[in-house]
Amino acid sequence: MRRLMRSTCRFARCLTPWIVGCGLLAAPAWAADHNDPNAINSIFADIAPSPADLYDLFGFPSDDKSQGEQVVVALTFASVPKTGVFDTDLLYRIQFDPDPRASLAMGDEVGLGSLLKYAEAVGKKYINFKPSEVRVTFNKDNQAKVDFLGFPGGDFSQVVDTNKVINLKTPDGFVVKTFVGGRDDAFFNDLPGFFRSINYVPQYYKLPVTNKKMAEAKIPKTLIELEGNSFFNFDKNLPDWGINFKKDMPKQPFEWKGDKFYKDENGNFRFVYSGQDARAGGDVNAIVLEMPLKFLTKTPETERVVRAWGESWVLKASAKAKAIPDHKQWSLLAKLRGADSMPSPVAGFNNRLSDYKKTDVDGVPFLDAALNLREDEKQLADNVKLAEVYVKRFAHLGWGFGPSIGALGLKSCFDHSDSPVSVYKVYDLPLDAFKRAKKCFFQRVNMPDNSWNVKGLDIKPPKTFEIFVPNVASIDMDTNGSWPFGRRFEDQVATRFLSLFLDMQEGCGGKPCSVETLNNPALWASAPIEPKTVPNPLKNDKAFLSEFPYLAEPWQ
Repeated sequence: MRRLMRSTCRFARCLTPWIVGCGLLAAPAWAADHNDPNAINSIFADIAPSPADLYDLFGFPSDDKSQGEQVVVALTFASVPKTGVFDTDLLYRIQFDPDPRASLAMGDEVGLGSLLKYAEAVGKKYINFKPSEVRVTFNKDNQAKVDFLGFPGGDFSQVVDTNKVINLKTPDGFVVKTFVGGRDDAFFNDLPGFFRSINYVPQYYKLPVTNKKMAEAKIPKTLIELEGNSFFNFDKNLPDWGINFKKDMPKQPFEWKGDKFYKDENGNFRFVYSGQDARAGGDVNAIVLEMPLKFLTKTPETERVVRAWGESWVLKASAKAKAIPDHKQWSLLAKLRGADSMPSPVAGFNNRLSDYKKTDVDGVPFLDAALNLREDEKQLADNVKLAEVYVKRFAHLGWGFGPSIGALGLKSCFDHSDSPVSVYKVYDLPLDAFKRAKKCFFQRVNMPDNSWNVKGLDIKPPKTFEIFVPNVASIDMDTNGSWPFGRRFEDQVATRFLSLFLDMQEGCGGKPCSVETLNNPALWASAPIEPKTVPNPLKNDKAFLSEFPYLAEPWQ
């Protein structure tokens, strides 16, 4: 999922809740992640940046109607070995599942049983599921082989030059616009601020992956600095700490025994976020596709939601694979695509899944960092078995973010018993956690206006738990694809994710909140907090393009 690799090029002035570095060849480059499994999480002191580290999956309906309705999907990942150059030990997959809109939905009954019943229904859907997919592999000449498998019009493959827009003709007469190459990173976020909010040790200290269980300090999560939390609070004498350098691990344990939020001499809280872009000046490698909906499904009039997700796989024979755990089962029933039925690799390309280890999965933004704890075995698109884990983890986060939200004059959907300060609490039983988090899970998110509903149809925004399960981007072709109806490049999804802890019905002065509430500069300008900034940047460091591949030109 995406990790932050950060380098010194512009990171001194960049902050973000997940980073990728400005230039992997620049001197000391170390990473923070926004969504990556621990095996390749270079935020740890002893893990190198990896091309298997997926950053983001974007998906939205295209404005180009030259072939009827079309969908844009982009998978971005670490630019290793460098921008526009690809590793021959990697295989990338983007999978597609067109569905009727009402095929997966929670009932109206508010209860843990109802939530788990929804998860069970999702799981049953995937028992005999065979998604269509695109596989991309590379040869030593930096060419890409693009395989289209399981689509209604038939399978086909083509070898393409990288860093060029290529029009691929399908067997049924369509054209798929394809780009495989280096681009500017469209992830604009304050990752160090996010890591400060969850007291994430390896962002600020030299923690090896062998001690990954210590990654999250047992200190309450919070949006506001805790009084006396010297382990993570901003230090005006070390403004680049956690950005350009890390401290050695302290001898004393990470703990906090305070009972209040920090306030300055003017009575203002201190925000854990800076609002600055840690990815400014950073590049990614990317696979971008623009595909006709009629190429994806034979029934586009009824299958209006395209569910998509990306995966990275590392060749077992490569040295990179040693650190990646073996999984008894491939995620999302990969074997159903006939992994062992592929022909022997030729011309330097190998697309047989049986020769690879699955490494990373990207679907819902920030799901891995927020709920999966970046654990390698949780790299799943069909993540129904994690439903109870998510209930307990969300409640853990709620005890941190809920009181923070309340201190700022907003109302949280999480029941924290009006605690005046954030609390560190973990749960053994999902039922106990659910009692606190149920309103959050079952509330529908609010959009800021109706611009997303481009056709004016009766489309209901999803409930929060429906966003988490399954771990896919659900691209609604009757909307503009703004998150959570997909994900557009310009969406500030990190701050929208935080909004899921707001009471959407009456959390903003007794009035409804929306996914854009925390993106409103006026809110922070009037709040008793410093700095007076939105949590994350409102726009990317480079303007997006109006033409395919839409992502801005790379910096390098």
